[in-house]
Amino acid sequence: MSKRPKNLDLNQLAKCIVDEAIGEIEPEPEIDENKKAAIESGRLGGLKGGKARAGKLTPEERSDIAKNAANSRWGDHNTEKD
Repeated sequence: MSKRPKNLDLNQLAKCIVDEAIGEIEPEPEIDENKKAAIESGRLGGLKGGKARAGKLTPEERSDIAKNAANSRWGDHNTEKD
């Protein structure tokens, strides 16, 4: 089964499924080898990024980042004012 976009509404999804069933879906364009290599290397860089950053940070810096994130998520700006 081919991948379908996740942002389709119900009617678009139904049409996509029917097109798949009767074979009217256009074939996906092939990605050339150079682009595949670039995509993979970019993905690998993204997978390495968090570990590399965490390795460079001191425990105090990590704590400050975590406190800032927690404050952004659960700070006073999220409370409902009456």
